[in-house]
Amino acid sequence: MDENLDSIEDLWDGLLSRQPELARTAFSSLDLAGRAAVLAHLQRIVSEAGWHPEQRLSAQAALDTLEGFEGVG
Repeated sequence: MDENLDSIEDLWDGLLSRQPELARTAFSSLDLAGRAAVLAHLQRIVSEAGWHPEQRLSAQAALDTLEGFEGVG
């Protein structure tokens, strides 16, 4: 269980790192369903109230990086 939580934490650390290569690497590790879920969650972070401004910036950076990523759409 802890290994799975570490993997999830590592995934989100990469996605929200504001480092395009880390975000792309994390995203590419997912299957299509996982990619869709991540994109939906990033959109919620950007658009819903209650998220910290830095989280919003990180989520928007990830969305910008992942726009047009192969296998998305």
